[in-house]
Amino acid sequence: MTDVQDKVVATERTSVVATLFRFQSVFGLIAVFIAAIVFSPRKNGEILFISADNLANVVRAVSEIGIIAVGMTFVILIGGIDLSVGAVLGLAAVGSAVLMVEDNWGFLPSVLVVLVIGLLFGALQGIATAMIGIQSFIVTLAGLQIARGLARIWSGGQGVAIAYGDGPNEAPASFALLGERTFGGLVPIPVIIFAVVAIVAVVFLRVSAFSRHLYAVGGNEKAARLSGVPVVRVKVAVFAICGLLASLAGIVHAVQLNQGSPNDGLGYELDAIAAVVIGGTSLAGGRGSVAGTVAGALLLGVLNNILALNNIDSNIQLLIKGLVIVAAAALQRLRPTS
Repeated sequence: MTDVQDKVVATERTSVVATLFRFQSVFGLIAVFIAAIVFSPRKNGEILFISADNLANVVRAVSEIGIIAVGMTFVILIGGIDLSVGAVLGLAAVGSAVLMVEDNWGFLPSVLVVLVIGLLFGALQGIATAMIGIQSFIVTLAGLQIARGLARIWSGGQGVAIAYGDGPNEAPASFALLGERTFGGLVPIPVIIFAVVAIVAVVFLRVSAFSRHLYAVGGNEKAARLSGVPVVRVKVAVFAICGLLASLAGIVHAVQLNQGSPNDGLGYELDAIAAVVIGGTSLAGGRGSVAGTVAGALLLGVLNNILALNNIDSNIQLLIKGLVIVAAAALQRLRPTS
C-alpha cells in the first residue's frame, strides 16, 4: 500500500471516529432504548415500556428538563454555567399560581409577566458575568439563592394550589389547556412546547450570525473580542435566553402539577447540565449542539423510566445516572479535537 493510500485510509478512520463521537448521544439513546425494551416488565405479554401511554409519559416528563437544557446549552457553549435555572423555574411556577389564583390576573398577562421576570433575571446575571467579570458559577449560585428567596416571599413560604374556573381564586380554564394532550390524546402539549423550543434553537444556531459569535466566545473569548465580536452583548443575551426558558419551564411545571411551590425545581439544574454533557456539548465551551442536548435529555428520561418500571431502588438509580454522566464526560475527553 502506498503512502497516499495509507493517508486515505487513516483519514477515513478519523472521519468515522469523529462521526461516532459527534453523534454519541444519539447512539447512546438508541442503546438505552433497546436495553429498555429488553429489560422492560411485561403484562399479559405486552412490553410495558413501549406502550403508547408510557412513551407519552416519558417525553412529557422530559419536557421541563429539556426546555431548561436548551437554554443551558447556550450558556455552556460560551463556556459558562447557570446554577439558578431550577430556582427560576420555582419562581416562575409560584408567580404563575399567585398571579392567576390569588391576584385574579388573566392567563396572558400572567404568563407574559412571568416570562419577562425570567428574562430580566437571566439578563442581570449575564451583566454581572460579562460586565463586572464575576465567574458565572458564583453569579448563578447567588442567583439560585435569590430566586428561591423571592419565590418564598412571593408565596408566603407555602405552595399555592391551582384550581380552574371563572370564580375568584381560580385560574382561567385556558391555562389548564397547557397540561392537556392533543393529536387524539397521544401527545402532551408540554412535549409540543419542548419540541418547538428545540427546533427554534436548532435553526437559530444554524442560520444566525449570533450563533457564530456564540461559538467564537466559547472557543476563545480573547480572540473573539479582538475580532470584533460583541462579547458582553453575547453573554448578556445568552443568560437572558436561559432565564426566559427556565421561566417557560416553570409555567409548564405549574400547569402539570396544578400548583406553584417555592421548592419546585430543586436539583433541576443538575439534570439539565447532565443532559447537555451527555449530549456532547463541551463544558469548556465552543463545541456542542441543541440536537445533542435533546438526545441527552431523552436518554435520561428513558433511563429514569425503565429504572422506575423495574422498581429499582432510588439510591441505585442515582448511582446508575451518575455513572452514565461520568461515561459521557469521559467520551468528551477522548473525542478528536479536529
